[in-house]
Amino acid sequence: MPTVFRHEGFRFFFYSNEGDPREPVHIHVMKDRSEAKFWVEPVVRLERAAGFNARTLRRLAGIVGENRERITEAWHEHFGG
Repeated sequence: MPTVFRHEGFRFFFYSNEGDPREPVHIHVMKDRSEAKFWVEPVVRLERAAGFNARTLRRLAGIVGENRERITEAWHEHFGG
């Protein structure tokens, strides 16, 4: 589970096995026992979440948007292409 970055106690990461065929670029976010998954392309969009309230999810979507390039680069570096 490569960690792309941490921010205010949240861990932004992806799993090494992201489906076959591989899913599009996305990021998982975890803190404590809560987790969310955001699609990064073509626009940042929440896929699913458990344990986070709506306010936190909006905040996380903003953080993902601000780090979109960083996430995409890490994705391609890890998975290739």
